[in-house]
Amino acid sequence: MPRFPQPASIDLRGRTVVITRPAGTGGALARQVAALGGVPLRLPGLALRGERSEALCAALQSALGDALLLFTSPAAVRYAAALGPLRTRATVLAVGQGTARALQRQGLAAQAPARQDSEGLLDMPALQRLAGRRVALVGADGGRGLLRATLRERGARLREVHVYRRVPPRLDRRHLAPLAGLRRGARVLLSSAEALGNLERQLPPALWRRLCGATAVVSSERLAVAARAAGFARIELAASARPADLLAAAAR
Repeated sequence: MPRFPQPASIDLRGRTVVITRPAGTGGALARQVAALGGVPLRLPGLALRGERSEALCAALQSALGDALLLFTSPAAVRYAAALGPLRTRATVLAVGQGTARALQRQGLAAQAPARQDSEGLLDMPALQRLAGRRVALVGADGGRGLLRATLRERGARLREVHVYRRVPPRLDRRHLAPLAGLRRGARVLLSSAEALGNLERQLPPALWRRLCGATAVVSSERLAVAARAAGFARIELAASARPADLLAAAAR
């Protein structure tokens, strides 16, 4: 079970914090919010579905022989490991510390950037000179467009292995009913533009307006732009997508 640091300076007493992480993955963050005095409200913006086929298993095993292996999320590690052992001599990179820890549990030492997003990953020394090098990107179809485009611009012989897919969440009364009373002082944690778009499409208009009345806590400038375009008037920019950074921004 993930354990996040609880800096004494973070005080969420009485504040509702909306967690939009994929269904089934927000439990640890919800417990962290509660430990800091906040009221967690789970509103998944995505659901994850693993992929499995003989062709996919073969593609993954082939990718493990590439020079560089990039995992885009803890889910990418989990679903890849379900397809077969992750034995490789490649240089392994993770988009963040959570992904690096997931790889470590699979016996792989991975490098992760201090800034835990695509921009941080692209700044790493291992991804500066890629002309002609074989690079495998393990994750889901869609998303990480900046990462994919920049790797190709740098000359990488890029292959993508989609071990899972992101789908819209199934929202029910448990998710919707608490939104009707959401106050303006609430914080909405956002680390995915796709999740933001799903919620905008799926929530009834009145509940979407109620959500936009809260403050969006975003993990990047790109998400700040997306949140503003979606209707959020008040936005707090976190230092990164790390839980501690998101919660520190939510406490402002």
